[in-house]
Amino acid sequence: MIILGLQPVTHDVSAALVIDGVVVAAADEERFTRRKHGFGQLPVQSAAFCLRQAGIEPKDVEVVAFPWSDQAMREQRWRYLSYAFGRRPGKAFRQLFTMRKKQRKREDKLRNTLRQLGIDPERVEIVPVEHHIAHAASAFHCSGFERAAIASLDGVGELATTLFARGDGRRIEKIFEVYKPDSLGHFYSTMTQYLGFQPLNGEYKLMGMAPYGDAETVSLDRLLPFGKGRYQLDQRYLKAGPDQDKGILYSSELERWLGPARKETTLKPEDTAIAAATQELFERVTLHLIETHLGDVLKETGKLCLAGGCALNVVLNRKLTEHPLVQELYVQPNAGDGGTSLGAALQVAVERGEPRLPLRNVYLGPEYDHEACLAALQKLRIPYEEPKDLPKLAAQLIAAGEPVAWFQGRMEWGPRALGNRSILGHPGLKGQTQDINRRVKFRETWRPFCPSVLAEHGPELFDNPHDAPYMTITFGVREEWRGRLTEITHVDGSARPQYVREQDNPRYRKLIEHFYELTGLPCVINTSLNRRGEPIVCTPEDVLRMFFGSGVEFLVMGDFLVRKRPLPEGIEA
Repeated sequence: MIILGLQPVTHDVSAALVIDGVVVAAADEERFTRRKHGFGQLPVQSAAFCLRQAGIEPKDVEVVAFPWSDQAMREQRWRYLSYAFGRRPGKAFRQLFTMRKKQRKREDKLRNTLRQLGIDPERVEIVPVEHHIAHAASAFHCSGFERAAIASLDGVGELATTLFARGDGRRIEKIFEVYKPDSLGHFYSTMTQYLGFQPLNGEYKLMGMAPYGDAETVSLDRLLPFGKGRYQLDQRYLKAGPDQDKGILYSSELERWLGPARKETTLKPEDTAIAAATQELFERVTLHLIETHLGDVLKETGKLCLAGGCALNVVLNRKLTEHPLVQELYVQPNAGDGGTSLGAALQVAVERGEPRLPLRNVYLGPEYDHEACLAALQKLRIPYEEPKDLPKLAAQLIAAGEPVAWFQGRMEWGPRALGNRSILGHPGLKGQTQDINRRVKFRETWRPFCPSVLAEHGPELFDNPHDAPYMTITFGVREEWRGRLTEITHVDGSARPQYVREQDNPRYRKLIEHFYELTGLPCVINTSLNRRGEPIVCTPEDVLRMFFGSGVEFLVMGDFLVRKRPLPEGIEA
């Protein structure tokens, strides 16, 4: 069965294709349109890519899976009203009407996407999947676990914001839900905005800032009181639903309490303390909820699947891997709304008896072969070379302190560069991260850079034996390695690694092996191949524009080396 999953709503717009239970392709629309998060776009180009990758025509699509459900909204509305009516009845009713209108707009976007693809929405079967079930399915069905606890922690779905469930073979069984206006994602995004970052884009920055602060100097508990398996968003401080005014998520009451919202983010103690307290409260609430609602399932299985935008909080994920109830944690690599296109498609496939197969890797995007890369170079009249051993040459450049832009194979799916669209650097050369920042990234100097690590060396470098293929968990860097891996060790002694194996990415693996032979360090810095504010590059043309618009001086694109100056002494192409 050919199932096309489409997520055409608001942000993190995406498409995914599942054929006979196998994930054939998946991509975020931002990579094609070059507009980050795909705000206000439709997943037309990403879906068209998926069809091309499979070599099929629009007419061949049998089912369209849609990760938003009008039926789920109807089923949830009375539970939502009983949940929210007693607090602010007028706003609860207004929210119901607002959400129904939003659902009609979602369905219109789906139909418009199909028409632009050449698919008649009246002639193809459309299967709505509840939003949080799509999140849950994206993690559970990709994990390879037969039985597991599942948590979907997000901003909001139809009306639910948080889902706890049990996964058992082909079934996902709900255990407990939290409804609007209470939302862990909304809490974190509001504090992100209050500290001067952009919601849906700056949560990583707040998380990276938190270790610089002392959470004990300020208590934010009044914002998110919790207990007995529940929590409540205090709307005196944090706006929600119809109260959100022109995109401002915090209230004047919050500013009266904590001071004016920050317009320029700094590492002032009062700001870092708020960041630290935000992260600490978020962790406490989440751990309490998981222990309360998933404790019994975890005692049976020891396995936890995590999805939703909050699942990208890698510091929380570290706490979960260290929790006594959690033996294995699977975090969906594209945990935000972009992952729901795949989750919806997989849920439909599993319900219809298709094979339930684990996700092997996330190299699910477009690939550009030798001829495509050569055509881009020749069109722009860019000089190039074809070295015999590019992984070895790239490793030599990195060992000499030269950052390398590395463009290879199929593009990664999700927010992380995992060795196919990456900027690579020396993890033990002091000043290397500042150099990369100066040349191309232009991001906050206090944000950490991540390492790609030869998988077998992970337990040697880090204090946690858990696997880490997708950069979704932080680990503590062992004391004896911190002085040698200064550029990937954060201020709190942690790092967010990607473990690289031969079967997943052989060419990238060879590069790291060569670098290890040269330096004795079994990892390289890996940061995404893009300039600040832009999506990760997709095409050869994208990477060439980015390369010549940045200060990086060496690019490995497919089989070609492009350079702006001679190779360092002692290195030959």
